Amino acid sequence: MMTQGMFTTYFLPGIWITIQVTVYSALFAAAVAFLVGTLRTSRLWIVRFLAGCYFEIFRGMSALVFMFFLVFSLPLMLRWQLVPMWAGVLALGLTYGAYGSEIVRGALAAVPAAQREAGVALGFSRAQRLRRIEIPQAWPEMVPPFNNLLIELLKGTSLVSVIMVADVTFAANLVRFANNESAPVYTLLLVVYFALAFVLTRGMRLLERRAKAGVGQAPPRGGLLGKGLRQDAGEGAGALTAGGAAR
Repeated sequence: MMTQGMFTTYFLPGIWITIQVTVYSALFAAAVAFLVGTLRTSRLWIVRFLAGCYFEIFRGMSALVFMFFLVFSLPLMLRWQLVPMWAGVLALGLTYGAYGSEIVRGALAAVPAAQREAGVALGFSRAQRLRRIEIPQAWPEMVPPFNNLLIELLKGTSLVSVIMVADVTFAANLVRFANNESAPVYTLLLVVYFALAFVLTRGMRLLERRAKAGVGQAPPRGGLLGKGLRQDAGEGAGALTAGGAAR
């Protein structure tokens, strides 16, 4: 039977490792996403081509297999061993950074062309247009999909347990082997991941509100069960009904 001592000894350190892997991977993935996403909007075809190659390669690559390559194959090729935790961070950051680059590219492409033309007319360089015009307007549209991607990244951190990183999934397996009980251990593991995901979602929702307020947009309204989504759906249905009545 799982005891409080097992939770304190195994689960709590594992939760801390999971949080660290999530934070480090998310920061690295965000840097990759913004770099590759902006490069994919470049006027130079060679830059777009190279950034697109990165996107296609890592979008189609298994993060778990890439971790195996970094931990087991790379040392044989280069005579240099990566710490397993950082191998996991690197694999997750590069993989989810590729997904995030598509979010950045799409949000930048959605900025009205007139805004970019105004920046050109003012004599702004490409970097200045990105920093002063395009990214501030695109950022509020990036936050919701980034929220989903961050939750997927959190759940993806469980892969590092396979390369012997002592995250919460690794700890849960140790406890299961020790007491030979699966149901309570994995039920608790599900609760832990849900709690961490819930905290991340609340934080990203606050960030979204601030991002929209910064550009003069109405902040999203919604409670625990997505009241804002139901309201938007109701408004859309009302608009369709009104449109049909008008016709």
